[in-house]
Amino acid sequence: MKRLISPMILAAVLAFSLSSAVFAQTLDEAARQAARQHDAKVLSAHTVEEGKKRVHVIKLLTSKGVVKTVRVTVRERDR
Repeated sequence: MKRLISPMILAAVLAFSLSSAVFAQTLDEAARQAARQHDAKVLSAHTVEEGKKRVHVIKLLTSKGVVKTVRVTVRERDR
């Protein structure tokens, strides 16, 4: 159990420490970013509501022929 806690804490710290700039605003930006990061082509992309937040769901086809789904939380616009 202790072995699981350390990686989970590290992952949480890294996720919260990321600049909000890494989260794409628009669906198009998120799809392009995901395709670049995963060396893939976009098969589909849409946005869903999860509670009070919106999430871009992007389905990719990697260069190795693997279908992968990426979820990108939409950051709130500065008001």
